[in-house]
Order: sequence, then C-alpha cells, then structure tokens
Amino acid sequence: MFLDLYPMLKPLLFKIDAEKTHTRTMSMLQKMPYIIPRTVIEEPVTVMGISFPNRLGLAAGLDKNGVAIPAFDRMGFGFVEVGTATPKPQPGNAKPRMFRLPEYEAVINRMGFNNNGINSLVNEVAAIKHNVRAVIGINVGKNTATSNENAAKDYKYCIETATRYADYITINISSPNSPGIRDLFGKEYLSDLLFAVKMTQRQCEQRDGKYTPLVVKLSPDSTEEELETILDCIKEQNIDGVIASNSTVNKAEIADSPMSEERGGLSGAPLRYRALDMIRIVRSRLPDIPLIASGGVMSAQDYLDRLEAGADLVQVFTGLIYRGPQLVNDCLKSRVPLRS
Repeated sequence: MFLDLYPMLKPLLFKIDAEKTHTRTMSMLQKMPYIIPRTVIEEPVTVMGISFPNRLGLAAGLDKNGVAIPAFDRMGFGFVEVGTATPKPQPGNAKPRMFRLPEYEAVINRMGFNNNGINSLVNEVAAIKHNVRAVIGINVGKNTATSNENAAKDYKYCIETATRYADYITINISSPNSPGIRDLFGKEYLSDLLFAVKMTQRQCEQRDGKYTPLVVKLSPDSTEEELETILDCIKEQNIDGVIASNSTVNKAEIADSPMSEERGGLSGAPLRYRALDMIRIVRSRLPDIPLIASGGVMSAQDYLDRLEAGADLVQVFTGLIYRGPQLVNDCLKSRVPLRS
C-alpha cells in the first residue's frame, strides 16, 4: 500500500520559510532517499528515441544540483529533469526569493539560476546514472554575468559537459528570473542560438557516439504571434522537442493577493489553463514534435487533460509541493487516453 505521510508533514513544513523548507527537504532526500517508499508504475513510451518508464516527470528547478535523483526515482517518476545548471556556480538573486500562496496553490520564485555549476551537476548524475530507473534530463542556462551576445558560448559549454550523462538536454531561455534571458527568444538571437546548440549537439555526437536530444522550454508569456515565430524557428533548426511551459510573470490570477506585487515567476494552479492552451497551440502548429507539458499540473485530471491536448509527457513541480508524493501515485494510476 502506498504510504503517504505528507499530509501530516505539510502543515509543519508550511510554517517554515519556503526556501528553508526546500533546502532542508532536498538535504534529507539526498541523505536518506530510502525514506521514500518505492513506487513502480509502468506505462512505457518512446519519445525522442528514448524509452521512458512512464509519462510523468519532475520538472527542473526543484533539484537544481541533481542531489536527490534516487529519491525522486523511488517516488515513481518516469523521468527527472535537474537544473537549471550554468557553466559557473552562481548564488542567484537576493533573498527572500521564494513565496508560497496557499490560498491559490501557487508559488512565486525569483531564484535566478542559483546552482553549483554544470560540472558539479554532471558529477552527481554520473554517480547514480546506472542505479536509477528514471530517464534523466539536464536543464541548462547561461550565467547572469554572460551577455546575450555571448550566451551561445555558455549553452555550448553546458551541452559539451552534460551530453555524456544526460538522456536529453533542455535549453532554458524562458526563465523570468534571470535578467534579460527571455530576450533570447527574439529574432535577433534565437535563430543563431538554436543553430549554435544544434551544431554543438552534432559535434558531441561525433565525439561520444551518442545522440542526446535537445529540448527548448517555452515561456507562457509570449503572445500567440510571438509563439508561432518561435515554433517556426524551432522547426527550422530541427530541435528535438519542446516543453510548454515555464512560470509566468502575469499575476492577473492572483490580483487580489498582496503577494501579487512580488517579482518573479508564478507557478501552480493559476498557470493551469494558460499552460494547457499552450499545449494545444504547439500541437496545432507542430503536430509531430515531441511535446512535454509543464505548468499547472495539480491533479490526476490535469495530467490527463494535458495528454488529451496532445502532450507526450507531463512534468510536475508546484503540484508536488502542495500534494506531495501522492500526486505522482494518483497521476500514474489514472486511466491514460493514448494519442493515436
């Protein structure tokens, strides 16, 4: 029987500052992964040439440094995406920078790519790679100090470092919390950046004899016109897949909250319908591209809705904070309508 202690622990955890709770939880999961009862629910699917044990994954941002992959593997996730990692370690933005909004089942964060650097992350992945069932994705970004003109160098370095150990790599240019990074979606940068990362992918394939798919994570704040331009560029550059979507800076759904003035990306239930709309737009525009849904997945029904809308895989993040490991169990035990 699936043991779920989270409802008892949650009130205590929510009395502590959000980032402190996160840090302590990650430390506990790193040191004692066996505290998580093992869940194995199979729904094998092949996406991007990769065999996934099931369609549910953990989104990047929760395990930035790849220290708790075995614990998340035990939860039953079919894939775990770690990062965002940058070439050099960086502390991120000033604290406080993470805020819970329980009445909305939401989180605002402005972490700013705080991480130990891509080399540290890769070492963590290498140490456990062959001991976990889950597929491992590595999410990469540029250092804050790197200009957009030089961004391709940072992404190239991260890809060259990660490709031996990652099953796929996510190019994160959609975070709302790293100054100027979303400008990389503009025509001035996007085509050149995607060309550069695809060139690096090919070079790494020749070097390692291993093809590692590249995925681009989209922003929910792009207009439909902007999104169509971005998707056209993704298609032209033969990017292997997309994630829709990152967190949003649009606080309209929490306008009545005093927290609505806090800077940072909003995630959780308020993102539910915008993220779902993006799945439909992407699938309509690029009917065959591998598509990972992320954002606003708070229940098994949200999971099913995304699969019905055309997603191949689904990720959770904030839903795990509010529902705990039971969310993984609920999603994976729900009846999954497969796309033809």
